[in-house]
Amino acid sequence: MAQVGYICLGTNDFDRACAFWDALVPELGGKKLFPTPHGVMYRLGAGPMIMITRPYDEQPAACGNGNMLAINVDSEADVARIYQKALSLGATSEGEPGPRGQFGEFGYFRDLDGNKIAVFFSARQKAS
Repeated sequence: MAQVGYICLGTNDFDRACAFWDALVPELGGKKLFPTPHGVMYRLGAGPMIMITRPYDEQPAACGNGNMLAINVDSEADVARIYQKALSLGATSEGEPGPRGQFGEFGYFRDLDGNKIAVFFSARQKAS
């Protein structure tokens, strides 16, 4: 069965982006793994890796409208905690933590390069 292996998030300020993700990834139970020729890989639990990267084509990084990285966390409290941590690191809010219909608890922010990130705890997790 195919699975997502890693997700790339482009940056125009590599050192600043790495400092942000170096501080946020441990809050997600993850860790910094290794450098690559263009970026740095992080592991979040058993899920896909995240690579913070300079664009390979050497053009400016740009976040896509409608693109988003959604990170599943272990509890509703984690949604709020991680959202607040991201804001304290300079992220901007895209939607405060709270219930989103029948789907669960979600919080949304943009990292320092404008990449949209969601942290969520699903209603299915709560039921099990």
